[in-house]
Amino acid sequence: MADIEETLGELNKDSFVTLLRKIIGESKHLQNNPPELIPEEDRVVKHVLDTLLPYSTTTGGGPLIVNHVAYFPGRGNLIVEYPGTEDGKILSFVGMHMDVVTANPNDWEFDPFSLSIDGDKLRGRGTTDCLGHVALVTELMKRLAETKPKLKSTVVAVFIASEENSTITGVGVDALVKDGLLNKLKGGPLYWIDTADKQPCIGTGGMIPWKIHVTGKLFHSGLAHKAINALELAMEALAEIQSRFYKDFPPHPKEKIYGFATPSTMKPTQWSYPGGGINQIPGECTIAGDVSVADVKNKLQEYVDDINENLEKLGTRGPVSKYALPDENMRGSLTVTFEEVMSGVACNLESRGFHVLCKATEKVVGHVAPYSITGSLPLIRELQDEGFDVQTSGYGLMATYHAKNEYCLLSDMCQGYRVFVSIIAQLEN
Repeated sequence: MADIEETLGELNKDSFVTLLRKIIGESKHLQNNPPELIPEEDRVVKHVLDTLLPYSTTTGGGPLIVNHVAYFPGRGNLIVEYPGTEDGKILSFVGMHMDVVTANPNDWEFDPFSLSIDGDKLRGRGTTDCLGHVALVTELMKRLAETKPKLKSTVVAVFIASEENSTITGVGVDALVKDGLLNKLKGGPLYWIDTADKQPCIGTGGMIPWKIHVTGKLFHSGLAHKAINALELAMEALAEIQSRFYKDFPPHPKEKIYGFATPSTMKPTQWSYPGGGINQIPGECTIAGDVSVADVKNKLQEYVDDINENLEKLGTRGPVSKYALPDENMRGSLTVTFEEVMSGVACNLESRGFHVLCKATEKVVGHVAPYSITGSLPLIRELQDEGFDVQTSGYGLMATYHAKNEYCLLSDMCQGYRVFVSIIAQLEN
């Protein structure tokens, strides 16, 4: 094990920063927010290929097997393999995605679309999420190809397209799995490299976006008794729905084991209505939000149906506030709709892949403290359901994830490299 670690050594900082500078320089064209912004991940693929093709079996006479797979023009994935000597013995680093969330340069203290350095800070959109990891794993594969250690395990890196937005499907890892291109990765631990803070992330929350549209009766605010105030109905109905939700979905017994900071939640995040004068009671509005339990849709529909049937029992807001006008044969109403479900994941804490990651983290970082987040990571539950042993980690900073003025620390990335090397070395035994 020591020989492998000595052979692979430390991260080449200069080479890493040079590559990261090129990749961050493409980040303006990697923003993923369709239909306005569709990323061109092949801009990153080009830089990774420029680094690795000199060590490939096809063009450089080296050991790396490189496969560029694109399902949409300009939106490629890259599978890079360093072959081991034992059939079926494998480990993989997956999830280093080549798209980013949007950034408005006017809101930043520095240019988000170019790499700038401030001491240990490497600054720019994608440094933490996830272009820093793209450069880091590229450097790992390059070092393997340069030093050619004799490994029993095949080491595979999968750089993916389209992680930050699921509007357009069949672009990234979902398509790779469907086509069977990752099947052999089921033979060993799959490390999803797209979290932060240098610790194993062992659980994530599920998430369902929901909308509740409320219909009342528009009328002059001076004659409130002739209106059905959609805003009041929405507020009271949501309060009732939330109250029922927290009774029906109490904290899970394993939340403390996995280290979740919060239980499952159901909360509003957006409010909209058609507009109108201040002296006009609106006749409709929409509340939207998310809920972090994957199997809650039927319950929310049940709550809404019950409220519709029993509007008279719902709390009101004053002596003329009401949700039904019997003389006019009118009743307010709610409809609930859902968008695509994103499932949470609980990593297998008994797997060798997890124990190896923990041991590597403790050795390199100095301590190991696995954690979970009620935020959602797309795609990894689907991989787990397909039979992959998914473990997750990352070496950016959670505090800058999707944030203005994003940065990572070079020292953290150096530790991440050493964790990867330790994982490879441990799995040889």
